[in-house]
Amino acid sequence: MTEKTKPPARRGRPRSLESEAAILQTAYRLAAGEGLGAASIDAIARDSQVSKMTIYKWWPSREALLIDAFLRQAAALLPLPDEGEPLAILRDHAAGYAKLLNEDFGRVQRAIIAECIATAGTAALFADRYLAARRQLGVALIRRGQAQGTIRSGVAAADLYDRIYGTLFYQSLFGWRAVTPRYARALVDSVLTGR
Repeated sequence: MTEKTKPPARRGRPRSLESEAAILQTAYRLAAGEGLGAASIDAIARDSQVSKMTIYKWWPSREALLIDAFLRQAAALLPLPDEGEPLAILRDHAAGYAKLLNEDFGRVQRAIIAECIATAGTAALFADRYLAARRQLGVALIRRGQAQGTIRSGVAAADLYDRIYGTLFYQSLFGWRAVTPRYARALVDSVLTGR
């Protein structure tokens, strides 16, 4: 490598995975246990034993940190595996999401979205940092099922994904119906197979 092609040296110490995990765990625990108000940068730094400067260095805002903490929790509680039968994976995933919408997870999700809207006037940060990655995985599963013939074709995979998860979130948010795992499985079958 010549001087011109050598990448610039990184400043500071590399991010510690252990510290990052402690910060994200603490942020989610405080938000779930005591509400978003308790999940201040001061409280997260104190409880995770990491400096506020480190947190501000790694996350551009409190909202970004809370979204990443939520994303970590979602990945642990609601994995979207890329191996297996797509329709069965999506049935199980939607059922798990429906169950969690009625627990702390759902309350934290709604609170983070509300804070993003209140702070920035939009939920774009939540969509960019959380929804986009999850949606991409779900859409890929639907496309695979369409290619295999187990999921109806003729409708864009992204539209089918949005019909399932948009419906579950909307109905949960406004309390139009009790969103249950059984209802979620039936919704997946209805949207993806027409049954």
